[in-house]
Amino acid sequence: MRDEQRRSRKTTRRTPEDAAPRESNRVRVHALLRSRITSLELPPGTPLSENELAAELDVSRTPVREALILLGEESLVDIFPKLGTFVSRISVDAVLEAQFMREALELAALREAVKLAEDEDIAALRAILDAQRAAFEAADDDLFFEQDEAFHRRLMEASGHRTLWRTVTTAKAHLDRARRLSLPLPHRIEHLIGEHREVVDALELRDAARAEQALRGHLQGVFDDIGTIQAERPELFVAPSELPPPSRPRSHPGLRP
Repeated sequence: MRDEQRRSRKTTRRTPEDAAPRESNRVRVHALLRSRITSLELPPGTPLSENELAAELDVSRTPVREALILLGEESLVDIFPKLGTFVSRISVDAVLEAQFMREALELAALREAVKLAEDEDIAALRAILDAQRAAFEAADDDLFFEQDEAFHRRLMEASGHRTLWRTVTTAKAHLDRARRLSLPLPHRIEHLIGEHREVVDALELRDAARAEQALRGHLQGVFDDIGTIQAERPELFVAPSELPPPSRPRSHPGLRP
């Protein structure tokens, strides 16, 4: 009898090969939902149904549930037992933290790029500027955002740190939602293209101080944008009454308390 039970256990034990499809589905579902949230295809407050998502994505509920838990750990969704799961509203504190890290890493990489960038790097960045201009003229905000990301990734690659952008991307989900919201603001995309051009011009001249000043000003522009968006669309942001007591003062006057 015990021998039969042992044989039964052996036949039902999961192997790494068995786990691989579920793992793959979880990664795929997580990446897809994360992209939809950061692109605002799923705006703050959107309810998320495990059953509906599983049917849409042609997977079981398990990888959907696991993906939602991961998104909850990133504070991109709020999970309320017995009530449901919703896309989280934008946390200004999370934006500040992401911006702090992004600015530190990109400025550090830029200092290296001033010394290491080659002609092909400058040419690649200018080609991206042309693509950004084309996206602006086509009134395609999604395409512009893609080219904005391409610009910053290529700028970081010019420093020799070709994998560092992955770290930045992982940490800036809340920041990306704020950046997306800022694109329809009057003249915002035109200003962004001009700021990008200033960075490339300084990089080509090997002017480290000018390049750093241009990039820092460019990256910090999102703070003023958030102040404007908060005033116009407060329902997209975490309300002050829902925030824990601040552990440090906010670092930009454009952000509302």
